[in-house]
This record gives sequence, structure tokens and C-alpha cells, in this order.
Amino acid sequence: MKQIRLLVVDDQALVRSGFRMILDAEDDLTVVGEAADGNEAVAATCELRPDVVLMDVRMPSCDGVEATRQITASLPADACRVIILTTFDLDDYVFSALRAGASGFLLKDTPPDELLRAIRVVASGDALMAPSVTRRLIEAFAAGPDDVPASTPIDPADDRPTRPTPIPELATLTAREREVLEVMATGLSNAEIAAQLYVSEPTVKTHVGHILAKLGVRDRVQAVVAAYESGLVRPGS
Repeated sequence: MKQIRLLVVDDQALVRSGFRMILDAEDDLTVVGEAADGNEAVAATCELRPDVVLMDVRMPSCDGVEATRQITASLPADACRVIILTTFDLDDYVFSALRAGASGFLLKDTPPDELLRAIRVVASGDALMAPSVTRRLIEAFAAGPDDVPASTPIDPADDRPTRPTPIPELATLTAREREVLEVMATGLSNAEIAAQLYVSEPTVKTHVGHILAKLGVRDRVQAVVAAYESGLVRPGS
């Protein structure tokens, strides 16, 4: 059984302890370290090389967004994946975290079984987490500040696009790869995409790999963001 190595990052010791108790109880999960802020998270990631980092966003000194940016910039996409932990499902920090290279996000009150499933999914690189919520987040991210719900605080430094941004690399995708990308944007797993397009799951995996390589992105989240930003997929479509 392949072990998934985890780093838990949160400025509250009780929160870190709670996550560790849940995670270490699983045979295939091992918490290899903890960090109390972004600076510690970056140092611990470089030293311990976890497969997945559970990253809080609101921390003193160095927040989770900047830590995620440093981690994803310094390590290959398949070396370590970051899951953002947030209190609100449309936390303004999450927009910046996705741009910084996070592979997804979880609410802090996510039930333990969903937390465990999400970690395994992200570690495998297979699919977006919580498709219904993640899609809504990415749609708002890609649509721009004017379309974000009024209840969502907006960072003045937010650089989300307000109109589709041309992405030349999309022109290199085959018709089938574009079709797979469009379905990916709905948050479906490889197995679900295969069922919808009437192809095998290995075929879908091959297409997804080609899409990531051609777009030059780290993972599925970044590919879906590119699809929305470019206008290939429109919110609500």
C-alpha cells in the first residue's frame, strides 16, 4: 500500500492536532510534519517532501497563499500538491491560492470521510474535489470581481480577469482534448468523463496528460481555470 505523506499547516495547535488524529488513523496516510505559518510550511515542505500539504490560508507572518506560491514554484507538479483549508466556501483568499498553484480546497468543517477521500483524490491527481463547490469557485474566479457574490470580500490586489483572456496553447489541443477539457470543467472524475464520452478511463487519463502538457499547467485545477479564463468554458454552461 502506497503511503501518502502529509504536512498539516495551521496557526492553531488544536486544529493541527485534530487533523493529525484523523489522518494518522488511516493505514495509507502519514502526517510527516506540522507548521504554524507559511514560512514554516515552505521550509518543512522542502525538508520533508510531503505528497500533500493541507494549507490554512489565514496565518500570521506568511499566509497560505504566498506559501503555496513558493512551494509550487520550487517543486515539480507531481512532487507535492497543496489543498487549501478555508472557513468559507468562497473565501477571497482561495481565488489567489488557485492562481498560486493550489490543487483544490476544502472547508474546515468538511466531514472526516470527505477529507480523507479528497486527500487521496488529490494525491492521485485524478480529479477536482467537491465538484459542485469547486466549480462555483472557479466560475467566480474566472468571471472576475464584478460577478462574485456580494457577500464575498474582495482583495483590492485581486488580479482575476474581467474578460476572457486568449490562451494560445488552447489552439494546440485536438478536438477530443478540448472536449475532455470542457467536461473536466464540470468537476467530473476520469471515470465519470469516460462514461460521459463513451471511452475507456485509460484513454481519458491519456487525454488529460496531453492537455496538462500542452497547456503547461501543473494539474487539473489549473487546466480548468485556463478553460474558464480563455472563454472556452463559460460560467453556467
